[in-house]
Amino acid sequence: MRKALAGLILIAAGVGLGLAFVHPKPPPPPGSMLRARLNADIASSDPGMKRDANTDAVLLHVVEGLVAVREDGSIGPMLASGWTVSPDGRTYRFALRHGVRFHNGAVLTSADVKWSLDRYLAPGSSWRCKPDLSAKGIAAVTQVRTPDPDTVDIVLDRSAPLFLPTLARLDCGSTGISHRASVGPDGKWRYPIGTGPFRWGEWRHNQYVDLVKFDRYQPLPGGTDGNAGGKHALVDRIRFSVIPDGSAASAALLRGSLDVLDALAPNEIGNIEGAPGIKLDSARSSDFYGILLQTGKPPLDDVRLRRALALSIDVAALTRVVTHGTGVPDSSPIPAVNAFYGPAEQVLVKRDLATARALVKASGYRGEPIQLLTSHSPPEMYDAAILVQAMARDAGINVQVVSLDWATQLSQYSSGDYQATMFGFSARLDPSLMYNVLIGDRAVDPRKVWNSPEAIDLLHQSVVTGDRAQRQKILDTLEQKFRAEVPAIILYNTRRVTALRAPVTGYHSWAAQTQRLWNVGLGPVGSGAAR
Repeated sequence: MRKALAGLILIAAGVGLGLAFVHPKPPPPPGSMLRARLNADIASSDPGMKRDANTDAVLLHVVEGLVAVREDGSIGPMLASGWTVSPDGRTYRFALRHGVRFHNGAVLTSADVKWSLDRYLAPGSSWRCKPDLSAKGIAAVTQVRTPDPDTVDIVLDRSAPLFLPTLARLDCGSTGISHRASVGPDGKWRYPIGTGPFRWGEWRHNQYVDLVKFDRYQPLPGGTDGNAGGKHALVDRIRFSVIPDGSAASAALLRGSLDVLDALAPNEIGNIEGAPGIKLDSARSSDFYGILLQTGKPPLDDVRLRRALALSIDVAALTRVVTHGTGVPDSSPIPAVNAFYGPAEQVLVKRDLATARALVKASGYRGEPIQLLTSHSPPEMYDAAILVQAMARDAGINVQVVSLDWATQLSQYSSGDYQATMFGFSARLDPSLMYNVLIGDRAVDPRKVWNSPEAIDLLHQSVVTGDRAQRQKILDTLEQKFRAEVPAIILYNTRRVTALRAPVTGYHSWAAQTQRLWNVGLGPVGSGAAR
């Protein structure tokens, strides 16, 4: 018995050590569960801090911001019922909605908004939008005031037409407002206590994230409208299962272990399309995929070599092959689905080996290896890197592909520790925000690859004018400079394809890519969909 007891203790200890998760409340009773897929584990549970696209999408169900982006790219209310802007454009006054509660039952007040914003903007914070809301960004937040429990004033150092779109950005965690109990007495993040239609449930690292229906959620009127609109939890739980391999994810959907397979890999569409009980939903994405170049170090500090690399690539053929015909070839940081994708942006860079070889010769490049980092997340990024390597070879450019796991590649991107890297940026519905991922002071933010003073100035001009025609002219000029200086090579935009089991209702793809699982339901128990 002693041996058996010791064995049980060891087993229990081993199990305990193997489960890394936050589980603030006991599991909910059995009920309907909608099962979706993530191609990689989330980076953290802290909105807009340590993040990636998967993290953003999951937390969007848990936390909400003052405002949210609508389907058409405009900004709508979320926790704020409305807002006014001072005549000088510097002070935004938000009126909070009444009756909104956090998942711990506390009523939302202006003090909670101030606490969250102060935390985002604090020294040492890693919030994604902190550089954008600083003196070198679109505007600096100088003060957050709470004149009464239902009112919040945010004061800027200058007028900023893109202030509200910045607050609504998904990669900034939608500037989600969390209750201060989300942080422990030691000041460390615990788990998000938000106001969304689902509350935080259980996170088993590299296995799944469970969210649980919040029964006291107060929805806005109306239905799904981007990340805004009315939200309703139509299932008791959502389980986001981590399934990195696309084939394994497709198999899980076909055998009924998944209900929603978002971001279906292009090479898996043929295995899914037409299968009994499966339907597809898709939309063109406001994203871009391409090659980021470190222009401050040889040999890529020579613009002639960068231009040669761009001219060595058959963008249309590469896009057709790696996306299996679903993507849109694009040479502009502005996606083809964007309203500002004008004649200047629509020009596709064509392969020109003769010019590419002449530029290589003029640059003095002698075949030194140029490392191109890539990963299999998503899988087509590796395929794209191999094609770039082969095409560049035809121009006399020695590209060496280095495949990393996604976490390592993301870390090297964040530190700027690479020569060239295949990289994709998730959807941003405003064109200036797409350029913003490339432009900036590299000494301050190593992620930036284009630190030309002219580019920085043009980007600033594009975010301070509200006149659409003037913005288009500024963006067109920025486009011309981008193509001349080649700090990056844009390759394509994706089409987001989602495969659904037949009983799933209410799912709707959109240009911002995220899988929105509020207002999504399952068929009756008799259909085998409710679990």
